[in-house]
Amino acid sequence: MKKIIAIAAFAILASPLFASDTPQMPRFHFENFTTANGLPDNHVYSVLVDGNRIWAGTDNGLGLYDNGNWKDYNTKDVLAHQAVLSLALDKRTGDLWAGTMGGLSRITADRIDTFTQLNSGLSNNIVYGVSISGNELWVATAAGGCKLNLETNQWTLYNERNTPMAEIWVYAVNATPNKVYYAVWGSGVLEYDQKTQKWDKYDDPDGETEIVLFKDQGLIHEIVTSVSYVDGILWAATYFGDSRYDGRYWHNFLTKDSGLPSNFTNTVKGLDANRAWFGTDKGLAYYDGSNWSVYRPNLKDHKPEMYVRDANGVVTNVPVDSAPAHNYILGLDFQGNDIWVATAEGLSHGIRQP
Repeated sequence: MKKIIAIAAFAILASPLFASDTPQMPRFHFENFTTANGLPDNHVYSVLVDGNRIWAGTDNGLGLYDNGNWKDYNTKDVLAHQAVLSLALDKRTGDLWAGTMGGLSRITADRIDTFTQLNSGLSNNIVYGVSISGNELWVATAAGGCKLNLETNQWTLYNERNTPMAEIWVYAVNATPNKVYYAVWGSGVLEYDQKTQKWDKYDDPDGETEIVLFKDQGLIHEIVTSVSYVDGILWAATYFGDSRYDGRYWHNFLTKDSGLPSNFTNTVKGLDANRAWFGTDKGLAYYDGSNWSVYRPNLKDHKPEMYVRDANGVVTNVPVDSAPAHNYILGLDFQGNDIWVATAEGLSHGIRQP
């Protein structure tokens, strides 16, 4: 009898769930916010961390979570439009910029100024992305990109006439002091060198819309939804997989040979040269350069789920008691070791566990 018990105990310890060589990936306790907690709307497009304050762009206005309470900004407060798609913080002034379906709004304390095609040089009122570098605000719209010099108030337009973009539906922008990257729907990634003021373009080399013929030969797909540039590394999210580019070599990620829960990726946030977070339509994913972890409600029974896929492709389930509010992830931001997640059915705060 003792021998049977010993064998059983060994079998449990050797099972994948308790394998000692499972990579130690970050674990979180998720607290979720919905309209029941004061969130303006459950459909959250974007989230931005501002110190101890959290901004959430929703389908029914902008929410500010501060000291345990929610404050709403909507069209009654002269917000450009109730659907807030993107957010950026000017750390020099504390101004918040909100890209909406009806223009661009700047929130300064309790004052809101709105920029549209009619009263400014904004290229289109549908603002998918905003990013700030120094004294320049870079904007991604449904009809090209543009830039606002915050000191001179001068606008510069970027479209098919003065950039390599073939399509003008620009989905996201990431501006840094050295490089500016635009994610363009159907036209790949555009790179602007701040020093030389020249443009470059990264395309899918095989030109296929649904299959990948040359996996690591270039950008994985032309429909790019998000870009993140950090430590000299470009991370690009598409609806058909994800890419990492170090300036010389490409490495692409697909569900069939990585830990991505889905190739349909809405957002990517690079942490450094090796680590990145991905928001997909089937959950939140983290990549540490070798291993993957996924956080989501289970796709069938909706119970909290976390699993780890190591560099050898071995998948291990990790017991957890909470998950993001929904599998469809639209935005990400970080607060120290914590993560904030914008989903299709609520805003989630992932509190890092020891």
